[in-house]
Amino acid sequence: MKLPDVISSTQSKRIKNAVKLLKRHGRKTSGQFLVEGPQAVREALDRHVSQDLDGHNPGVPEWMGSTIDPKGAVVDLFITEEAAEVHPEFVETVKGAQIDWNIVTPEVLAELATTVNSQGVVAVCEHLDVALDSVIDKEAQLIVVLSQVRDPGNAGTIIRLADAAGADAVVLTNSSVDIYNDKTVRSTAGSLFHVPVVTGVGLSEVTELARARGLQVLAADANDDAHDLHHPWDSGLDLTARTTWVFGNEAWGMGEKDLELCDASAAVPIYGKAESLNLATAASVCIYESARNQRM
Repeated sequence: MKLPDVISSTQSKRIKNAVKLLKRHGRKTSGQFLVEGPQAVREALDRHVSQDLDGHNPGVPEWMGSTIDPKGAVVDLFITEEAAEVHPEFVETVKGAQIDWNIVTPEVLAELATTVNSQGVVAVCEHLDVALDSVIDKEAQLIVVLSQVRDPGNAGTIIRLADAAGADAVVLTNSSVDIYNDKTVRSTAGSLFHVPVVTGVGLSEVTELARARGLQVLAADANDDAHDLHHPWDSGLDLTARTTWVFGNEAWGMGEKDLELCDASAAVPIYGKAESLNLATAASVCIYESARNQRM
């Protein structure tokens, strides 16, 4: 396998531009973000190839309007020589798709990596968040909303489980964590490239549109009026219905005003002595309960 020249200096313009993406301002200004590690990079490349370089879906005839938005496209790849030997498919993919790429020294890659033991590959990708009305439509069955969720690990984990449960989209409201934060991206384990994500919208906008499109809006909250998630039929809660789940902040949950925007509340029952569940765990139970019931 013929390799390109090795980038050995952190003063390389491409490296300096990529380093800027470690900061939120750099990501926002450029509209790009970093993806680190073989699994996430593989998912990014698969998505890029499946929609084609020019934003055309090769599997759809032109007369059907095959042009799609190339969000999430891979625009650059940096890989160490050792990683290229372990993952030759990455090199073949970027060469075939005509994506810019370079071998870099471990020292240079360390400037881009945020993990202690980097696995030698980092990609630069375009932002991929989409418009709210493109995902909350009359066909949507299950929407996941994170309202003022601040922890990147929680956000990434919930995006991953939403993908696994077959949710139509994940929405992050204003004041929620940056989905392009390295910890968030890493926590999604590649699911960021599978499930549509919306960012920077108000909760009232989300609930209003969801209700207008025929989805019920449920808050995951253990208030006095909350339905028991494991006995929904006893209290008239229909989990087979098209649903938008809303999950609040890790520390304070959902305020009264936010709860008023929802049709009902539901809580995961605690059978043991634990005071509560963390956000990602509670979200997994709620989302899978809806996914399971909708498929019965």
